[in-house]
Amino acid sequence: MSERGYLIKNQQAVHFITFAVVQWVDIFTRKVYADIVINSLEFCQKNKGLKIHAWCLMSNHIHLIISTEEPNKLSDLLRDFKKFTSVKILEELNNSNIESRKNWMLWIFKKAGENNNRNKEFQFWQQNNHPIELDNVKIFDSKMAYLHQNPIRAGFVREEKDYLLSSGLDYYGNEQGLLKIDFL
Repeated sequence: MSERGYLIKNQQAVHFITFAVVQWVDIFTRKVYADIVINSLEFCQKNKGLKIHAWCLMSNHIHLIISTEEPNKLSDLLRDFKKFTSVKILEELNNSNIESRKNWMLWIFKKAGENNNRNKEFQFWQQNNHPIELDNVKIFDSKMAYLHQNPIRAGFVREEKDYLLSSGLDYYGNEQGLLKIDFL
């Protein structure tokens, strides 16, 4: 790992990407925050050349199998996605009158921002994306299974097709899920 975190060398290759909320705060248990992530992914698909091959949004992190085409760069797309969703989620959280964990979460995000010189005030996402280039079928199949079995391991569902916040429905339920999938 370099000083600037994990680097994506081949910007147009298919990658398995994972990033988490600072301190692993379980914010995506609320639909309003999960919707911001899903809507932002959809925007990136329509406007920034993002190809989503598989995805899974858990309570405090997201797994993606994604790629993009020239002239887009995956690292730029992820940077912009994380910045935009951070601002929107913090804005929604700050304006919430019903979020019971509001002060606690804002305190955590503020402390994380103060401890990271790359931020102005708050930090929502952890810095790294942990990219793994999926350059062979064995690695691809392994990451695809890991991603879709995450909600099962967490005890949320019994089968991959039953978890709404993933591409499990697309792959195992033969239906279209919340996001358009670019099958490989």
